[in-house]
Amino acid sequence: MDEAMDERAREEYLAACFAAGDERCVEAVYRRWRPLVHSIAHRCLGDEREAEDVTQQVFLAAWHGRLRYRPGPGGLGAWITGITRHKVADALEARTRRARAAAAAEAAVRASSVTAGRPGGPALQDAEQVLDRVVVLGELARLPSEQRRVLHLAFYADLTQTQISDRTGLPLGTVKSHMRRALHRLRRSLPSAEPALR
Repeated sequence: MDEAMDERAREEYLAACFAAGDERCVEAVYRRWRPLVHSIAHRCLGDEREAEDVTQQVFLAAWHGRLRYRPGPGGLGAWITGITRHKVADALEARTRRARAAAAAEAAVRASSVTAGRPGGPALQDAEQVLDRVVVLGELARLPSEQRRVLHLAFYADLTQTQISDRTGLPLGTVKSHMRRALHRLRRSLPSAEPALR
């Protein structure tokens, strides 16, 4: 009984420190609830990479939204679980959108190849190129907004990192970090080929 009370007291203290913005307790909160969050995400999504992404998003959202935390039944764990459910729902919705976009792109390519009188060969290559582009655009959309913005300016506006820094007001080192992280994430999520971003 005393052990349960001690555990509850530790969690209440941890929750209070977290809500107050004590950065030292972020790691403890992550260690304490990460297995639960990851387990829920993996069970719902059935994909390890997506579960990892959702787990990271949950703890970022919890940290950014910590001022909205109010102690209640289940404490911080219940609050984090609620955030997890929302992030899982977002991931499932994004998955559905990507599937619809891929299906629409494939249907559009098939329709255009039939009207152009090309029932095979080049049409298949066209379909693959369109689907590749849809996949790349989908992965770009999953990047954090600053990383996505930096990549967009580099690859679509054809700006150098120095020009991106000037245009956005971000320090050059930050631009380079965003670019490096974004490209690393794209390489992990698109392992079969380098992304054709132009």
